[in-house]
Order: sequence, then structure tokens, then C-alpha cells
Amino acid sequence: MTQDFGASGAEHAPGRFDLGGGRSVSRLGFGAMRLPASRRGVPPNDRETGLKVLRRAVELGVDHIDTAAFYYHQDGPAANEMIRAALAPYPDDLVIATKVGPYRGPGDPFPSGQLDASGLRAEVERNLTELGLDRLDLVYLRPGGLETPRDEPVGERFAVLAGLQEEGLIRHLGLSHVSPAQLEEARRIAPVAAIQNRFDITRPQDAELLAICERDRIAYAPYFPLGGFGIPDDARVSAVAARHGATVPQVLLAGLLALSPVMLAIPGTGSPDHLAENMAAGRLALTGADLAELRQ
Repeated sequence: MTQDFGASGAEHAPGRFDLGGGRSVSRLGFGAMRLPASRRGVPPNDRETGLKVLRRAVELGVDHIDTAAFYYHQDGPAANEMIRAALAPYPDDLVIATKVGPYRGPGDPFPSGQLDASGLRAEVERNLTELGLDRLDLVYLRPGGLETPRDEPVGERFAVLAGLQEEGLIRHLGLSHVSPAQLEEARRIAPVAAIQNRFDITRPQDAELLAICERDRIAYAPYFPLGGFGIPDDARVSAVAARHGATVPQVLLAGLLALSPVMLAIPGTGSPDHLAENMAAGRLALTGADLAELRQ
């Protein structure tokens, strides 16, 4: 059962972050990857349930949704279509972030390659059309595959997105699955408002890039904030959860929010119950002793 962590939760709200200057978002948002399916290789989720999850997320205070045009089930729904059906016309304060770069061909169950610079405009326009927007709030360039980020050049591709930003099709630019060197290369072309790398409190392997983000007030919105396609079996997290009467996912999310003021948590789900559980994590106040235990 999801815990209340206090009568109102107001004392332990997740806080807010100024994304790129002038756009404040809650530090606890929503990731759309799991809307079409709970994980790879399983039947699609129910579309109507997904629409209810999206509407309820906004009711619970979500004003930052992370999506991508390649988030779809080949036999079922697509995340962008569901977001538009559930939420358009969009609330004025809703920020929708998407990412471009991975290539998913017809029949591919998930992205199998990456677009070159010449393919990025069409992918941005696809997101605009599917979401029913004239401008995308935040677009991440995601180079590489699913392995550890490589220091391949990103300048040519990032310059394409910077040009689309100048045209007014994109408000803010971000990078996903990148190294500090790639961030530096991109920032010589245009400002970077957000980073999205793999990170959770049981494997904080991106400390150098997170420190840069903290120094320069760049948002850090990790993908797989709950560990990936399965919840980590970590004794430290379980012990903290037991002390607070919380769940392991709640501690994973609360731990991220406590770790850094630039951290934006974007857990995703296609389940109303899991949504309520995740959102309650924003009211979970971890102690200094809790955080020290999680960092051992």
C-alpha cells in the first residue's frame, strides 16, 4: 500500500527546477516509455488505461512528461498519440520533452540504429505532428546505442537541432546518453538545458557529468530511475524502505531527489496504482542517516 508520509505532504514536496531559464517544472515528472508496454517483448498495455494514467498524473502535479516518437508497441499504442489524446489542449504549464537520434525501422521491436544529421529534421517534425504542437519544449539528441556512452562526435547533429531551435520549432535543447566531452562539444554550438543519462542511486556511475550539471545549473533527468527493466535487489534500499514504511521504488525516487538539486526524476508506468506509488515518493523525506546508508 502507498504510504501518505504526512497528512498533506506539503512539507516534503519534490521541489521545482528552472529548466533552461524561465520554465519551472516539478522535479518529479513522468516518463512515457512504459505507456505502450510494461517492458520489451510483452503484449501491449491497454490504451484506455494509459490515457487515465496520463490524466491522473497531471492531476497529481506532473508538469514534465518525457516521451519519444519511437516509444510505441508494434501491435498497440504509441506514447505520443496517447499523450495528445489524453491531454490536448495541453495545460499552459506542461513541459513535454522528447528525444531524437535512435532509428527504429518498420517491424523493429525497438531502435536498432541511429539517424544521421540529415534525418533529424523529419524526426523533430514527426514529434510535432504526433503531439499536435507548434514547438517542442525540450528535445534531447541521443547518440549511440544502449551501451556505455562513446565519445563519438555530436556537433554536426546537434547543430541541426540548434538550427531548428532558431527557427522556433524547439524551445530548449538537451543531450542523452553522452559523456562530458560530448556535452562540451555541444555547448560550443548552443546552450544545453538538460542531460538524460542512465543513473539510479544503486549505480551512481555518472558523477562527473552530474557535477558539471550542478555547477552550471543544467537539469539531470536520468532514464531508468528505478533501475531499468527490473527493480534492483539492494539491501541498503530495502532497509531504508522498511524504516519508513515505504516501497523500494519510493526510496529509489526519493533518493534521487535528495542527491542533487538539479535532479529531475521521471518514473514511468502504465498502471494507475504504480503511478500513485511513484508520486507519493515526492513526499518521502529521507534522513541524513538514510542517505549515508544508501551511499555506502
